[in-house]
Amino acid sequence: MNSVNIIHTNVFTQTGWLPDALVHISKGKIKKIETYQGQSLEGDVIDASGLFASPGWVDIQINGGFGMNFTDDPTAIWEVARQLPLYGTTSFLPTIVTSPPEKVRQGMEVLKKGPPPGWRGAEPLGIHAEGPFLNPQKKGAHNPLYLQKPSLKIIEGWSRDNGLWLVTLAPELPGSAEIMAVLHAGNVVISAGHSMATYEEAIISFENGIQCGTHLYNAMPSLLHRDPGLTGALLTQPEIIVGLIADGIHCHPGMLQLAWRSKGSSGITLVTDAMGAMGMPAGKYEFTGFKIIVDQSSARLRDGTLAGSILTADQSLRNMMSWLHLNLEDVIPSLTSTPARLLHIPHKGQISSGADADLVLLTETGQVMKTIIKGQVLYSR
Repeated sequence: MNSVNIIHTNVFTQTGWLPDALVHISKGKIKKIETYQGQSLEGDVIDASGLFASPGWVDIQINGGFGMNFTDDPTAIWEVARQLPLYGTTSFLPTIVTSPPEKVRQGMEVLKKGPPPGWRGAEPLGIHAEGPFLNPQKKGAHNPLYLQKPSLKIIEGWSRDNGLWLVTLAPELPGSAEIMAVLHAGNVVISAGHSMATYEEAIISFENGIQCGTHLYNAMPSLLHRDPGLTGALLTQPEIIVGLIADGIHCHPGMLQLAWRSKGSSGITLVTDAMGAMGMPAGKYEFTGFKIIVDQSSARLRDGTLAGSILTADQSLRNMMSWLHLNLEDVIPSLTSTPARLLHIPHKGQISSGADADLVLLTETGQVMKTIIKGQVLYSR
């Protein structure tokens, strides 16, 4: 693989912006970052004058896109991944929602088998199993036919080594503590979601290994001043990271502001929760056996229940900047270093020597101009 040099860019580093910088990439890794002073360079050169270089974006909850859903067809992972660089996403967790248990295993097998020859795209890191151990009272758009009581038999083989990276469950369900213990031993990140957990139950679950909350505010009891519930626990415990869908539909911009003031960029990972209609025109679609009605901004069941989103990563960035009056540097960690820290992948989420050469070159207003994955330009506007 040829070396690549990005010049005249403003690089987002762990200590802030480095202006007029040179990023030298070799063999898919970042070799060094320094001020560009017109030095002679070997390899390809990308002039990024006026652009800002962000680490590649990590989406820990995405159900599909471009007309394909991972739960309906786990083999779609590679085709969706091929197109995700369009929106700045460089790595992600393909999310399989409540369904027959074999669907999760099929997803794990798809990742183990690897991509088709010649494939290039965003890197699917591991499966996110959203369910089946969810509270029926907060099932959302999950098919109640496949909801399960916590069962060790169902999670046999669920480990990071086997390609299962994240599990969303309702921690108040009887038997969930045993499930969490096994998942924790398998280095799986556990997230609380689709849950009726009380504040006290949530705090205990954090002590038992839960590190994250799935789509804050959604599929959990509303925040009440005398009964804060799971929402209140997620907002007040600084060590817990929350996923946030910043589409203005899953939660009001005022609640995004509340989350931001409570957690900050180090406690929020922006997720799309996108389903198969993301990147597609408005119309009628199917998702896990349900008919989905998609308009210009949302995806819903016939009764109005939200069924994932059609949000893209770049739009979530721009929404946060616009609605909360933030700058690029404020929001970028929620797409990069925070999800990377949650997933324990120090080689991603930052632009530093030795890290994967995953970068997004964008304008000051958050428009993606180029997406680079492991040193290769996979999208150029």
